[in-house]
Amino acid sequence: MAEIAVNKPATEYRRGLQSGISIAIGYAPIALTFGLLAKTTGLSIGETALMSLLVFAGAAQYISLSLLSLGTGIFEIILTTFIVNIRHFLMSTSLNEKWEDSQTANKAILSFGITDETFSVAAVRDEKVTSGYMLGLISISYSSWVVCSGLGHLIGASLPQTLQESMSVALYAMFVGLLVPSMKKSVKVVFLAALAAIFNIIFTLTNALSTGWAIVLATLLSAVIVELIENARNRQRRREHE
Repeated sequence: MAEIAVNKPATEYRRGLQSGISIAIGYAPIALTFGLLAKTTGLSIGETALMSLLVFAGAAQYISLSLLSLGTGIFEIILTTFIVNIRHFLMSTSLNEKWEDSQTANKAILSFGITDETFSVAAVRDEKVTSGYMLGLISISYSSWVVCSGLGHLIGASLPQTLQESMSVALYAMFVGLLVPSMKKSVKVVFLAALAAIFNIIFTLTNALSTGWAIVLATLLSAVIVELIENARNRQRRREHE
């Protein structure tokens, strides 16, 4: 029994590594693109690697690049990325119910590595989630993201200057690529994107707010309005069925 107890953490860690291989492979092209775009945005390789090391959130990092290219202030960037990553509170809460380890310190440290992908893999696991499993799952995913971000920057540095400058268009193409699949699945997302765009255009054309605050406020207003409309429709449906 003692031998089983000793070997269990190592076995769980290996299982986590195996489960994370597909995530690491999927992260590679996205992280390479991020590194390439970071180079064209003006970040050094050290800044690019540090962002991936400390943030480890694809959507937030891409949004940060876009805001940096617009000259947005630090506070607006932090607030925008916080809004984008609010969903992580829900993911962490859900995963906490399945986490076998009761030590809060382990959960607090490993929660840094919870992303949409690592959460999905851990959430669908039949067995309870252990700290060893999560450490293996996060380690390989995190390593892939950080290393490939740096490699992307190095590749970008070797490209001709004209091509580097033209790559800034790829940032907007990436956002379109992320948005379109969601729009196909839900009409709600279409309204949300359209409303946010309208608010942002109004704030920008009227010079009512700076670029950064225009994006933040447009995001918040559109989300609140769409949710209020959705809740009103749900209440109306319930009254009709009563």
